[in-house]
Amino acid sequence: MTRTLVVGASGGIGAAFVQYLESRGENVVSLSRSVDRLDITDEQSVMEHLGQLDEPLDRIIVATGALSGAGHGPEKTLRSLDPAAIAAQFALNATGPVLVLKHALRLLPRDKRSVFAALSARVGSIGDNRLGGWYSYRASKAALNQLIHTAAIEVARSHRQAICVALHPGTVATAFTRNYTNHARVASREAAKNLLAVMDGLSAADTGGFFDWAGKPVAW
Repeated sequence: MTRTLVVGASGGIGAAFVQYLESRGENVVSLSRSVDRLDITDEQSVMEHLGQLDEPLDRIIVATGALSGAGHGPEKTLRSLDPAAIAAQFALNATGPVLVLKHALRLLPRDKRSVFAALSARVGSIGDNRLGGWYSYRASKAALNQLIHTAAIEVARSHRQAICVALHPGTVATAFTRNYTNHARVASREAAKNLLAVMDGLSAADTGGFFDWAGKPVAW
């Protein structure tokens, strides 16, 4: 039976991943801030929570992230930049997911296929940035993409069939996006289903990539 760890399992898309995976009969391990008090911005917290796991994992999904911090919305101008807010976005959106990979790599098999996927965003694409704005969120997701790409190179040396990727889920209908976009939004369950189809279709040759919900590569 496939065994998956979902980090951020109490969020809109994280909960949808858990529900959909369980409906497929898979074994799911859930971790979140609200239920388990996991703080992915704190390495000690990540190490302690993941250190309690000892059974091998076939798939790890990091479904955490935020568009803004407490008291700070996505920045539209240089005048609104705040160093503390930028640092908080990097800690949550970039550093946190790669800390999960750092401390969960020991749970991924060396002799068969496995997947580590972190939710990124198309706005983290430097090549696709034509509108500007959202400084911290864009930059933190771009940093996440680089961290995943770099880690994938190292992981491939010891886990030849491992697939480490950044995934863009589209605009998902959650509290996360409600106040910040007028784009059409997809239901959380549909987004989870789409991304799992992408993960199921990837091979080791795709490791280090950045893909959207339809499995198409996204520009760096």
